[in-house]
Amino acid sequence: MVGQGGSASTEASIYDDAAGGKGVVRIAAVAALGGFLFGYDSAVINGAVSAVAKEFDADAASLGFAVASALLGAAAGALAAGRIADHVGRLAVMRIAAVLFVVSAIGAGLAPSLWVLVVFRVIGGLGVGMASVIAPAYIAEISPARIRGRLASLQQLAIVTGIFISLLVDFLFARAAGGSDQPFWFGLDAWQWMFLAMAVPAVLYGLLSLTIPESPRFLISKHKITAATAILSKLLGETDIELKIARIRETMERETEPSWHDLKGPSGRVAGIVWVGLLLSMFQQFVGINVIFYYSNILWEAVGFQESQAFVITVIGATINILTTLIAIATVDRFGRKPLLIIGSIGMTITLATMAFVFGTAPVVDGTPVLEGAQGPIALVAANLFVVAFGMSWGPVTWVLLGEMFPNRMRAAALSVAAGGQWVSNWIITVTFPGLKDVSLALAYGLYATFALLSLFFVARFIRETKGKALEDMDADVPHRQDAARR
Repeated sequence: MVGQGGSASTEASIYDDAAGGKGVVRIAAVAALGGFLFGYDSAVINGAVSAVAKEFDADAASLGFAVASALLGAAAGALAAGRIADHVGRLAVMRIAAVLFVVSAIGAGLAPSLWVLVVFRVIGGLGVGMASVIAPAYIAEISPARIRGRLASLQQLAIVTGIFISLLVDFLFARAAGGSDQPFWFGLDAWQWMFLAMAVPAVLYGLLSLTIPESPRFLISKHKITAATAILSKLLGETDIELKIARIRETMERETEPSWHDLKGPSGRVAGIVWVGLLLSMFQQFVGINVIFYYSNILWEAVGFQESQAFVITVIGATINILTTLIAIATVDRFGRKPLLIIGSIGMTITLATMAFVFGTAPVVDGTPVLEGAQGPIALVAANLFVVAFGMSWGPVTWVLLGEMFPNRMRAAALSVAAGGQWVSNWIITVTFPGLKDVSLALAYGLYATFALLSLFFVARFIRETKGKALEDMDADVPHRQDAARR
């Protein structure tokens, strides 16, 4: 272990370089850039999927696996990120993720076969999974409680911005080349440039991670008290910083190295809060939000829209997602986490049920529903209102809660489990949608509507409000230890 002096001067100087009037906002924004790459990597396949199918003559099953392959890597990356972050630090995980994103961008863009593309998509998925864990954990750990919800929501804003930029880049490349499968620069097709473009923000993410300080709570866990004190005092502007340090140390003191055993409660079983976090993550995906972003182009083409129209519809949906995330940022610290989730669940249930009804009542021609008259506009409005309901609630608030709801001693590990479950759930939804679509779009959206309704009851019963609470107040073991001390 490092003594109390640690690397105080280094950490403090990094903070001084990064700070300013809005230093903590800039630091959080840099961490959230991982979310931008998370969104970009997740959605880039949308504009390329038709061209990939033609280029490699992929059948439906192979194509579905290729689209979902990044999610398998994301699940593995999420599960690994917490352990790595607890051993070598939050910043190290960000830098590893940046390298993985660069490798994935180049490898996927130059892939000579479908299965090589899958391999590099999995590598990119590892980066996505790591970013999905480390950004909310780091942001929660450096944020003052009064604005923690807003700063943590930057993660979702970055994700949806990454999705938007990815879809916009896909659209621009496809339009400039005359189609996603047409040749563009240097003999490479437009779809290849869609992947290659991700290398630019990935390199930027890696470089910017060199300009922000390590999480003070991680430093305290490694007994670098002087460095942590310097960073906390500037981040929080508190005069009673010694008391803050003492409270953090109380919730993070340990005699052993961090491990999966940290997920256990006083009873020796997996703590209930871990299960709540896992289910929260799963519900976020089981409502089918990523079907909109992974498959929206081929979905709208399947019901009669042209490729160019489908691209425009998809970009509009991504724009709406960004705008509604801004609503969440403005309200999450005012109204709280739980009310926003409840409102979102109600909105998602209604809009998904509407889509299921429209597709279920549309005439079917050659196995595909054909939207006639008002059915097309109704389906488009319902899809975009679904994005609104998700974007102002479950999108950002899930990440806010995952970053702050767990006790200090288990935060990284518990977030790994929750994020890993989220990516597995995302994979299940993504890989099953092509088959469900072929059977019935009404069935697919009916299932998603059912999960949205169940999410309402889950939030009402199990989610506890965390607005304005210090991270140390989330530690379920503090009262337990205090009672034991009194006895």
